[in-house]
Amino acid sequence: MSLANFTKTEFKNLFRKPATEKYPDGPATYKDTTRGHIENNMDTCVLCSVCQMRCPTGAITVDRKAQTWSIRPFSCIQCRRCVDNCPKKSLSMAKEYTKPDVVKSQMDFELSDRQKAVLAEQARQAAERVAAAMEERKKAAASAKQTKDGEAKKSEDNKTQ
Repeated sequence: MSLANFTKTEFKNLFRKPATEKYPDGPATYKDTTRGHIENNMDTCVLCSVCQMRCPTGAITVDRKAQTWSIRPFSCIQCRRCVDNCPKKSLSMAKEYTKPDVVKSQMDFELSDRQKAVLAEQARQAAERVAAAMEERKKAAASAKQTKDGEAKKSEDNKTQ
């Protein structure tokens, strides 16, 4: 680069606004497309474990018995697959990055009492539907057996006549 080009660039930079932010003097600003860390709204989560199945690194763990959802943030690669595949849209990507730590920890989320009651009610309704279907099957089987027995009895009566 010649001295003339260098001087021209220097004069431009003298009168322009800096390209960098003065971070310690003000808060950090993140772009809309920044992939920081995963957040879960446990009020809408139904513990379906789709996010766990879609996570390529296995960073997410869903325990339906204990009613917990957990993520290992240092195993997460911020690919956003879990957020895109969540059927209830309870997962979201925060703009802030994961805080540094000396230990690879795990973030645990538990269902709220309201959500536990909703899931218990859904389980009760599902059990009632299964019980009603079983009753219908039993009735259908009993009526089919009566019909079959009735037809057999008629055929025996016809043979004896």
